Amino acid sequence: MSAFFSRLTRHFTGSSSIGVTSAGGGSNTAVPANTELATVAAGCFWGVEHVYRKHFKDKGLIDARVGYTGGDNANPSYAKVCGGGTGHAEALQITFDPSKVSYRTLIEFLYRIHDPTTLNRQGGDVGTQYRSAIFYHSEEQRRIAEDVTTMANQNWWGNRISTVIIGAADWWDAEKYHQRYLEHNPGGYECPTHYVRTFKLPEGYPAEEQSKDSKPAAVAASADEPKAEL
Repeated sequence: MSAFFSRLTRHFTGSSSIGVTSAGGGSNTAVPANTELATVAAGCFWGVEHVYRKHFKDKGLIDARVGYTGGDNANPSYAKVCGGGTGHAEALQITFDPSKVSYRTLIEFLYRIHDPTTLNRQGGDVGTQYRSAIFYHSEEQRRIAEDVTTMANQNWWGNRISTVIIGAADWWDAEKYHQRYLEHNPGGYECPTHYVRTFKLPEGYPAEEQSKDSKPAAVAASADEPKAEL
């Protein structure tokens, strides 16, 4: 409860950004030529965005937006999503260059940076809005997401993964002050489960030919990140 209130009230006191309407961009959002979208959820979207931006800067990540997806209401607000009644997840939508980083690498990275075994929870953040999920944008993405999930479940997370794999739904950008939140607020709240784990890919994975961007080096933890062998 304390984590929830610290996150919620932080933005309702003295912020000039309060009241910004979230800009909707549904699952048919136009994407620049030769790029693709990846949409994932892994708890508080501030930390998820921050770690993806940090590790894939200049490595194929073109843009990353935090927002809401997977719910029933149009144009949801942060306060309503935090209340748990809209069905939306706090999520991250990545625009990436597949010639520089593969979708597979981005999904492998997802399983390194959060705990996918705690249903509807990350650290002290509890509720369906904090669920672990992959929202695929094509059948090829669905196949890759399922393959990576099977690998991570069997080799990294002890067959306890609760991540949902589901087709992409309407996307709504979160309010302006959420975008790049931890860049603008270095001392802001960070979920303790959001750090890069040094898992190793199993020998012979994946079965099909993998691109050079799918190799472990593409997602190795940087020296200044906390590390854990789990």
